Amino acid sequence: MPGQPPLTALSVAASPARASLIANSHLRCEAMGIDPVRGAEGAPHGRSELSLALQRNERLCSHAAPVMEMLFEQIVDSQSMVLLTDAAGTVLHAIGDNAFLSRAARVTLQPGANWSEAVQGTNAIGTALIEEVPTLIHADEHYVRSNQFLTCSAAPILDPRGNILGVLDVSGDQRGYHQHTMALVKMSARMIENHWLADDHRQALRLHFHPRPDFIGTLVEGIVAVSPEGRIVGANRGAMELTGLSGAALRAHTLSTLMGLEIGALVDRFRHPLGQPLAVTLPDGRRFHLQARFNWPVWTASPLASATADPPLEPTLSPLPSARATGREAPVADLPSRPAQRATTTPASPGLQALHSGDAQIATVVDKIRRVLDRDIPILLLGETGTGKEVFARAIHQDSRRAQQPFVAVNCASIPETLIEAELFGYEEGAFTGARRRGAVGKIVQAHGGTLFLDEIGDMPLSLQAHLLRVLQERQVMPLGGSRAIPVDVNVVCATHRNLREMIQAQTFREDLYYRLNGLALKLPPLRERSDLPTLVERLLNQLAPENTPRLSAPVRRLFQHYSWPGNVRQLHNVLRTACVMAGPGQEVLPEHLPDDFVEEARQALQAAGHRLVPAETSPSTASTEQPAALPLHTLTHQTIRQAVDQCEGNISLAARRLGVSRNTVYRALRSPSG
Repeated sequence: MPGQPPLTALSVAASPARASLIANSHLRCEAMGIDPVRGAEGAPHGRSELSLALQRNERLCSHAAPVMEMLFEQIVDSQSMVLLTDAAGTVLHAIGDNAFLSRAARVTLQPGANWSEAVQGTNAIGTALIEEVPTLIHADEHYVRSNQFLTCSAAPILDPRGNILGVLDVSGDQRGYHQHTMALVKMSARMIENHWLADDHRQALRLHFHPRPDFIGTLVEGIVAVSPEGRIVGANRGAMELTGLSGAALRAHTLSTLMGLEIGALVDRFRHPLGQPLAVTLPDGRRFHLQARFNWPVWTASPLASATADPPLEPTLSPLPSARATGREAPVADLPSRPAQRATTTPASPGLQALHSGDAQIATVVDKIRRVLDRDIPILLLGETGTGKEVFARAIHQDSRRAQQPFVAVNCASIPETLIEAELFGYEEGAFTGARRRGAVGKIVQAHGGTLFLDEIGDMPLSLQAHLLRVLQERQVMPLGGSRAIPVDVNVVCATHRNLREMIQAQTFREDLYYRLNGLALKLPPLRERSDLPTLVERLLNQLAPENTPRLSAPVRRLFQHYSWPGNVRQLHNVLRTACVMAGPGQEVLPEHLPDDFVEEARQALQAAGHRLVPAETSPSTASTEQPAALPLHTLTHQTIRQAVDQCEGNISLAARRLGVSRNTVYRALRSPSG
């Protein structure tokens, strides 16, 4: 057969353990009588069943949603999708490339469908649930033939006691398999677990530890939660791996028996957030460096804490970024239970003055906002994804008279259409199957007295736009299933990356709602058009590593200056966060400390601008002896690209470097039907 796909099941590394896992799964499928042609006919659940599953797993959805968004940013345009399931294998939430979402729906890989082994045979989600380990199922390793166009990488999500909460999965076209996908999925699952642990034990003292002090604060660190009595009450997966103890074995310990430490001395030592890591030795001889993080008011009120302790530099130390710190509000597939509390306890955001960074366009935007502040004029923020629209919305709230009231953010693009109405307007008891016994307050009511931020308003379903318009005009909300309207007083700030005028012409956005929201429309410039990149870099580095801030080397500064930053400020933040971890505290950031795909694209931009390439020897990721001039895609035939991939033994990154194009270009060419 000509044009054999370059990546098949045979080219995916199959260790003896993985081969045994797949063989055992196939035997289970045979024993269950699953038809390899038709599967077990697992049709998606109806709306009410999905709503009930979401209600049961609202906390999991809340913690997972921002992580799923960050994970999808790493695989965007790769013909793939990110999925979250519950512990039974029911898909709760999915985000992905639109074309691939349509293909996946043909095999019911969509919210509401069950992907347990009993329904879909051998597949990454179902097999990971049974084996309780991260699982890769590629191409014809799937038991059901209709699923064999997929390559799937799944990792179980565990609670602090080791129970399975659900599964995080990346599924895509099997021709686009990449060996790094599983690593991304495992790290993302661990991030969700760490958020869960911090949420479970927000008032506990948390110890963050690792054999290497520079790895504290990364996803490979161990975390244990300690009660005021010194008992270990929770641990993350990293803690179990580093200590060699199960969760139950760790919970049988106290701080004293495990690490030889006393609570009072530990609180006293780490009363300042800049305290240096402490070296400890476990009874079995393992050595670690640890940091203690805790809620200062709670622990200083304890008699175990030092009575002479000085006040800290900050009131609360948190080991993990909140969903808001990612720059996006978590998609609220979960119907609200605690959002109002989160809104009031979120640390104060910087005001408008902090947004000044030397760029004239940003200064103009800030000046316009100041003129309409507290004048009941709705603000519409326009701009590409990642330009900082929520940052501006929070600054508007912080500088307004409503600063002491809630700031409630809703991402209209990330809430399932079946839930967005209940999410925004709330519902009464019995309004739909799976609703809470006492109903739930909607986001608009939660924002009463404060600011309601409607992110990606252009993605709000047309059917709900009239309802929102009525609420904004009448300033009262009627919950689903309710008979009494609730008065509300909110300042509305909206944002979108879409062209709303074009949507009005296409009749996908209401013109009357547009003029109700568009009191003052402000366009935030993309990063490539801003003149303050050095200032932004310096600020972000200081935020990411305030104690020992790394510095950019000259080659990295050149790459940054000539790169187009399609992901804007969010992408810059992610690149610098990786660089801080890879370079280490106070070190110089070199090209090898940056993500490989970013370096490749930045080098091409530098070359296109007529500059000499940064020497390849500064980065191990550019190990070829010489990089040729980048060629336009239309001059690279599919045959040429396939030959390059074959010569590189399937190494897409190496093939892309030899061709002088990005990895995504190679992937697109390999996926093209004409290839």
